Amino acid sequence: MQPLDTLLREAEIAHGHLCAGQILGVRMAMLGCSLLGIDEPRTGPDRKRLVTFVEIDRCATDAIAVVTGCRLGKRALKFRDWGKMAASFLDLGRAVNPELSLEAIPSGRAIRIAALESSKARARELYPHIEAKNAQQMLAYRELPDAELFSTEWVSIPLHAREMPGYKSARIACDLCGEGINYDREVVLDGSTLCQSCAFPESRYYQPL
Repeated sequence: MQPLDTLLREAEIAHGHLCAGQILGVRMAMLGCSLLGIDEPRTGPDRKRLVTFVEIDRCATDAIAVVTGCRLGKRALKFRDWGKMAASFLDLGRAVNPELSLEAIPSGRAIRIAALESSKARARELYPHIEAKNAQQMLAYRELPDAELFSTEWVSIPLHAREMPGYKSARIACDLCGEGINYDREVVLDGSTLCQSCAFPESRYYQPL
């Protein structure tokens, strides 16, 4: 694992600026990898070992992606919109073949890490002379021990084979709109094979004009 300052510079470049959330994200990912015994998640034998679940779409998520190498486009970054400054790091090991079966992968060893609300108060205690909260937190989050920044919990995360990085599936066309559907996301209703949008139009994130 590269040093904190190196990873912070990489996170700043990737995200466009450095903030308290970025620092939390970098340290959260470093801690997760350390607890799982993953020395370098982006290169070498551990490169495809990690899947990360993030619970917020904020700065920390970009930083976590930088440290872990997990990306949405690689199917190794999973977003759960819970609005929490938290992430779970799932160790797949080295022997999982996503093409073997559609059965659920046995629950993998994972660590869930959440930022402590009390860390903000600790930042104020450490730097009371600094008025700007972000500046306070940026300094404190570099220095505070992990135990004062995060709570940790060992968890199991069942991961279906179709959610695995590298999973291959047939591309199926929706009978209604004709758009292609990947990764077994089709729905069969009344004998028709439909995409999620056509099957459940009321739940679309968009509405046609």
